[in-house]
Amino acid sequence: MKFSHEILETNAGILLIGTMIAISIGGLVEITPLFLIKDTVEDVPGVRPYTPLESRGRDIFVREGCYTCHSQMIRPFRDEQLRYGHYSLAAESKYDHPFQWGSKRTGPDLARVGGKYSNEWHVQHLNQPTSVVPESVMPNYPWLAKTPLDYSDVADRLRALRTVGVPYSASEAEYQANVKQFGAEVANTLRIDKAQENLVAQAQAGNYDGDRSFVSEADALIAYLQVLGTMVDFSKVKPEDLVKYR
Repeated sequence: MKFSHEILETNAGILLIGTMIAISIGGLVEITPLFLIKDTVEDVPGVRPYTPLESRGRDIFVREGCYTCHSQMIRPFRDEQLRYGHYSLAAESKYDHPFQWGSKRTGPDLARVGGKYSNEWHVQHLNQPTSVVPESVMPNYPWLAKTPLDYSDVADRLRALRTVGVPYSASEAEYQANVKQFGAEVANTLRIDKAQENLVAQAQAGNYDGDRSFVSEADALIAYLQVLGTMVDFSKVKPEDLVKYR
């Protein structure tokens, strides 16, 4: 007796069982390898978690909806690399929860904006975008430089990120592991018990908004923008070495 699709198409029960079997096989083929490999994203030298100040700046970036107009994903196409720089690596977003790749560019991509403009430029751009980019349709954000940053719960925020795998250290053993992976200077910024102290110290040293009298939301946001795309030094690697990180 030859098999006929009519058997499946005219019998809802058999069709349902067959569908479930097909989905189960497909799911196992896709999911099983993830349990057999150590990590789905390879480490790239230089990539590190955000400092407490940068992390709070990222929170403000999300709060203000900046991701709705700005992407953070440079695709591996020649025109995008000529305009924005090296294509984005998966590892550069490994500590983003959630990632900020975006899907629309009303404004330019920000994946490599770090260091492209001065702190003063960013302050002016946030206060009145058209003063530095006349054709800009970005709204003004003058209150950011006037609003004190609330960092009373920054340690709790880092603990929350730690639960999803971001290596902020809550013990001496974790701190030493970070020293080994990132170096002592970076590891110190990842200590949860020193989160507030490190946040204020970076804001004072960076003086991002030009006013050291208090830590503003502009300080945090600019600190975040200035680090985007700067962690990996592409001048020290060959293009063929990065293929595996795409």
